[in-house]
Amino acid sequence: EKAKMILVYRYRVKSLNGLLNQQSRAVNFVWNFCNDRQKDALRFGRRWHTGFDLNKLTTGASKELGLHSGTINAVCEQYAKSRSQKNRPYLRYRGKKSLGWVPFKGRDLKREGDAFRFAGNTFRVFNSRALPKGKIKDGSNFSRDSRGHWYLNIVIDVQTVAGEVRAPLKGVGIDLGLKDFATLSTGEKIGAQRIYRGAEAALAVAQRAGKKKRVKAIHAQIGNRRNDFHHKLSTRIVREFDYIAVGNVSAAGLAKTSMAKSVLDAGWSSFRAQLAYKAVKHGAWFEEVNECFTSQVCSSCGALPDSRPRGIADLGIRSWMCSGCGCQHDRDVNAAKNILKRFSSRVGHDTPVVGSLILEDGEDVNRGPWLNWGKPKSAL
Repeated sequence: EKAKMILVYRYRVKSLNGLLNQQSRAVNFVWNFCNDRQKDALRFGRRWHTGFDLNKLTTGASKELGLHSGTINAVCEQYAKSRSQKNRPYLRYRGKKSLGWVPFKGRDLKREGDAFRFAGNTFRVFNSRALPKGKIKDGSNFSRDSRGHWYLNIVIDVQTVAGEVRAPLKGVGIDLGLKDFATLSTGEKIGAQRIYRGAEAALAVAQRAGKKKRVKAIHAQIGNRRNDFHHKLSTRIVREFDYIAVGNVSAAGLAKTSMAKSVLDAGWSSFRAQLAYKAVKHGAWFEEVNECFTSQVCSSCGALPDSRPRGIADLGIRSWMCSGCGCQHDRDVNAAKNILKRFSSRVGHDTPVVGSLILEDGEDVNRGPWLNWGKPKSAL
């Protein structure tokens, strides 16, 4: 039995960068045209444009703009989708400061050895890893980073063998934090990397000297190091444990507080996303659970004792003793154990947890009850 897993493969482009720069400016023109037509609809009280409507309005512009017709259609459809998702009457215009972006339909990209053929042009890439066999899907695109490097992002359906979900023999609860990036229910603590903090001095020197290229290079290095740390840690955890429970701490909420710099430096959301899709790939179970009161409930007796640390006022209390059963707790380890317990009580050991980006028989099982992307559950 076969199942489909949607993955994105990213390759650095090493040819025709000038052509992509030119096409990205044309893409911005199409995007801004869609924005103008949307404002016209608002001004005259007309029905708001759908992606199909915008496709009709841009019909025949391919030759004049120097863009593939599939690219123009993809821009129009993405504009309508983004406007709907953001629930806004119109979106921002794209200009010189916008990062380059050239979307296309999956059917228009062809493999040509280690290169790729699109719109009559052959794009050579750094073939860092082989692209597996599978259908290239819509959503694939060329994108440019802040340093001007172009990348080819290929969304592809990969065939995987169904029924390889591991037996839930060994599980772990993970409490994410700032002093320690992650505390496991096994008692292991993984220290925070503080990658941005470590680069602040070099960044300040480059900014004061007005070296824009150096500033962009430092920011890129920070992102690469953080991504490397997340990948290595998530791969180790998924290989070592059969089922994984992570607290759904809100990074977006804490990013609005005085802890914003440390929260964004940690990159919790990126780490959880990597755990989710790697769990599917390796046949493990994954769940984000509500972590409310996990640091206050005794993981031994399950009570809320009077001796527990309470809220932000007692955030400095890192260890405490339960007045009910007398068990001594490390605050973070206790929270990780409670996270694991909540996950185990939700699913038992009879139903597998579906990870991210899995499709079976054409049905999107991400809509099922087993995966929660950061949204607090009302009840556990």
